[in-house]
Amino acid sequence: MNSLQHLNGDNHRPKILVAEDEPDIRELVAITLSFSGFNVVAASDGVEAMAMIDAHSFDLIILDVRMPRMTGYEACRRLREREETKETPIIFLSAKGQESEVKAGLEAGADEYIVKPFAPNELTHRVRMALIGREE
Repeated sequence: MNSLQHLNGDNHRPKILVAEDEPDIRELVAITLSFSGFNVVAASDGVEAMAMIDAHSFDLIILDVRMPRMTGYEACRRLREREETKETPIIFLSAKGQESEVKAGLEAGADEYIVKPFAPNELTHRVRMALIGREE
């Protein structure tokens, strides 16, 4: 099975965790990815996301940078230290698009950094590319 077949749902819909404290953005991301064929699970902050990751495996994780209780940066660093998640693609979402913020996100271990607001098709494309990139 090639990467596109895999991502188009032939026997497996990639499971994505979305951790975002803003309910409207969390819902937009979840709906966008669900309509694109992904299985989406949502968390409202970093602590909830880590608990979900402890209980389930995910093909890709999307983290807001600024969340209560645990930032996306901290969650990402912790995930990169774990054997079971060190290779899982991680994408940051943030309203902060300054070069220093993007650099901090990538240094924390993220594969991608998407600045809000974003076009839904851009999000879907970057998720697909991150998943394909991990398969190769």
